[in-house]
Amino acid sequence: MNETPQEPQTPVQNPVIVKKYANRRLYNTESSSYITLENLADMVREDRDFVVYDAKSGEDITRSVLTQIIVEEEGKGKAMLPTNFLRQLIGFYGNNMQSVVPRYLESAMSSFARQQENIRDAMQKTISPFLPPGMEDVGRKNLEMMERAMTLFTPFYREGEAKPDEPGSEYREEIESLKAEVERLQHQLATLRAKQKR
Repeated sequence: MNETPQEPQTPVQNPVIVKKYANRRLYNTESSSYITLENLADMVREDRDFVVYDAKSGEDITRSVLTQIIVEEEGKGKAMLPTNFLRQLIGFYGNNMQSVVPRYLESAMSSFARQQENIRDAMQKTISPFLPPGMEDVGRKNLEMMERAMTLFTPFYREGEAKPDEPGSEYREEIESLKAEVERLQHQLATLRAKQKR
């Protein structure tokens, strides 16, 4: 009897336990060191799970700490949440829709995360044919610029605005602009090469 070989499973990491003390200091029990909210933000970006407990009461305060990280990021000039969205969100507290909103937000952000890779691939395919040899760095910088633009995405839209027809369609104008810029650079390179041959 032949057994189907099973793929080795990646071991699931347990969440890092972080304790918050009365003096507001955060202690990472895994590294046995004090950390900052910025360190926790980096852990989120690295997809490293953590749980924050109040050191005195043992209460799970992860949600409030994550909210605090968002407030700090917004205060650094990295504002991503539109004012109208924040007003609408506050309006849902105590509303009969309050229980529905978290599931909707989670679903919308999960959907965007799945589409982000597809958008990145589409941009790569759109830009690559226009890059002459040796221009990979320009292409990489353009992609980085587009990825920064994607971080401003919000699953909500203002009333009266059309929803995009397909993932990435809201970036069509930017992609066309990038194409024009690459073509301009190609023309400049061709001119320089022609001068060097003289």
